[in-house]
Amino acid sequence: MDQQKIDMYIMTNQKYYPEEKIIYLKDKLRTMDDEKFSLISTIELKDPTTLLLVSIFLGVLGIDRFMLGDTGMGILKLLTAGCCGILVIIDWFTISKKAKEVNFNKLMSLV
Repeated sequence: MDQQKIDMYIMTNQKYYPEEKIIYLKDKLRTMDDEKFSLISTIELKDPTTLLLVSIFLGVLGIDRFMLGDTGMGILKLLTAGCCGILVIIDWFTISKKAKEVNFNKLMSLV
């Protein structure tokens, strides 16, 4: 695959992936053909900033976990009001990293 396409993809989607895995992602993209790259371009990625805002305002209801696809924790937070706020506060600090990991895992499942 063309190095310029890879660099453009990384620059535009850098905030969606963990920083420590960008190099691994570049290596995977280099070995990929153009058909798979067009498939990767259609993936809907979770925005870590949006999830952080949802977690701050609606984290007690577990909506942030439902958006990540973590249904079990979403139901737990919904039924226990975020375990009396403890899980809500923990998610304020960890939800962005979890969103980036979900995006990276989604991409790796297609590669």
